[in-house]
Amino acid sequence: MARIYDPKSYDPLNGIGRLLSQVRGVLFEALEQELQPFDITAAQYVIIVQIANGGPVSASGLCKDISYDPGAMTRMIDRLERKDLIRRVRSLEDRRTVRLELTPDGKAVYPKLLKSAVAVMNRHLRGLTKADVKQLERYLIRILENA
Repeated sequence: MARIYDPKSYDPLNGIGRLLSQVRGVLFEALEQELQPFDITAAQYVIIVQIANGGPVSASGLCKDISYDPGAMTRMIDRLERKDLIRRVRSLEDRRTVRLELTPDGKAVYPKLLKSAVAVMNRHLRGLTKADVKQLERYLIRILENA
């Protein structure tokens, strides 16, 4: 396995870890601004997206998938439930299991949230081609596969 970085020459301020962290922060901040008219935070958007797209449909599954604290996740789900965007549904097969699903209001607002997120991404990807973005996605997937 080839070494990419060397401790003697590695610049932690310009390494991929810091850059990914900065990009994530910038995107989340921009998404927060874009979603303000919907009274949805970027973190809430991530949960709605996961549920809308068949991702983990339990609080514990969401915590694992997006690396979120269980207590904070419960509070976030509570807020989304109060906004009538998601609901908890007890499983018929196993009453100990509670699934999360979008409410009709959640399903109605989801396309608008997605449109806002796409606008944020497109603003931040200016100057890149579709091929550039697909290649970047492949690189990021490879990094995740190495984890």
